[in-house]
Amino acid sequence: MSKKVQSPIRSRKDVYKDAPVADFGQRSPDFTSMGRKVGNQYAKHRDVVVVQACRTPYGRLGGKLSGYDAPQLGALAIQEVLRRVEGKVTGSDLDYVIMGQVVPAGCGQVPGRQASILAGLPESVPCITVNKVCSSGIKTVDLGAQMIQLGRAEIVIAGGQESMSNCPYSLPEMREGKKMGLPTAPAYDLMVYDGLWDPFYQRHMALHGSETSDEFGFSREDNDAWALHSQQAAARAISEGRLEEEIFPVQVGKGKKQEVMDTDEQPRPDTSLEGLAKLPPVFGHTSTVTGEPGSVTAGNAPGVNDGGDVCLLMSRAKAEELGLDPLFSIVDYAEVSQPTKDIATVPGLSIQKVLEQNNWSIHDVDLIEINEAFAAVALISARRILGLSEEEMKAKVNVNG
Repeated sequence: MSKKVQSPIRSRKDVYKDAPVADFGQRSPDFTSMGRKVGNQYAKHRDVVVVQACRTPYGRLGGKLSGYDAPQLGALAIQEVLRRVEGKVTGSDLDYVIMGQVVPAGCGQVPGRQASILAGLPESVPCITVNKVCSSGIKTVDLGAQMIQLGRAEIVIAGGQESMSNCPYSLPEMREGKKMGLPTAPAYDLMVYDGLWDPFYQRHMALHGSETSDEFGFSREDNDAWALHSQQAAARAISEGRLEEEIFPVQVGKGKKQEVMDTDEQPRPDTSLEGLAKLPPVFGHTSTVTGEPGSVTAGNAPGVNDGGDVCLLMSRAKAEELGLDPLFSIVDYAEVSQPTKDIATVPGLSIQKVLEQNNWSIHDVDLIEINEAFAAVALISARRILGLSEEEMKAKVNVNG
């Protein structure tokens, strides 16, 4: 067999150098980019259900959960979900643990396995950690369902864990040392570099969200209005107790400062349109689409948080055998991949794809959860791609904020 010496064929900076940019409001969804639709054969034979799900309260950056690292937060959630099925499922009954984590830097080997062992599970339980950025946690549910549908598992824990408060900095040029000039050695914030930075465009993902919002015709005011709606919905969900069942209390602090945390720290119930309007664009961004100040601000972008959450998946037959009532069934799932600058289109296209795989329409769906990686993501996905009206979006999308 002949041999060929391989060398790089492209650099990161060349990947999207000729990517087109649409004028304000002139872009339309490209439904041809959703990829091949997958038949749902396995799910027809082995129904997968979620019998329990729980999460920690979510802490803000440097907040009450900052004393826990990500595997510890994941472990708390694993402990709790097994407590809720005590007497019916134990750690030794688990076939697999799958945990998502966006920034595992500094956590040590296989953070998902650390969470499993810290939760007291037998070391014989296999574990894996998934990194799919914002989709890391939800992807674990897909993988767990696939294992069960294929008959390779009966009971799986799937979830996510993150401690953005504990993301470290790195010194990337120091492996071989520097002869002089240590004070000027660059340090990378890995929360940004590993979690929020586009390695191809070499820019923050927030700037992509801002410019894609412009291309689809959403103004700064539109983004702020949805951010306000989302904050108000979260405040109502908390005050009305709609989140109490999914959240479990966590011991935080040390010594005399110990307390119990049972509510998310991030929501800001005093948010107003006037306050949002005063915030500057992130990083002083000027949109290349409009030439105007960017539409993404700290007020309509997501929080920087800590937390852990898990689902307990099993086949419907196993749930019936154990006498456990399902919370819900996993009917199907779909994935869509787009250029990195088009992050805001991916949830809507994924939803459209899974609807088409099952011959459904968006009007067959009562509730929709879209990761609000910027208000623009929810707006573009729900309004432009799925075709919901403003009223339909408020009634169906992220009803708990």
